[in-house]
Amino acid sequence: MSVIIILLIASISIAGLFLFAFLWGVKSGQFEDDYSPSSRILFDDKPSSETKTV
Repeated sequence: MSVIIILLIASISIAGLFLFAFLWGVKSGQFEDDYSPSSRILFDDKPSSETKTV
């Protein structure tokens, strides 16, 4: 029975750690740019200024 209590405390501690990390990431602005990653794939790369001659 004491093993269940230890596992419960450990799992709540890990969940709290992940919640803290998520809130810290939101506060520091890690999730602010939600437009450009999804639309970046739609745009072509800029042509290089060097021309290759074969």
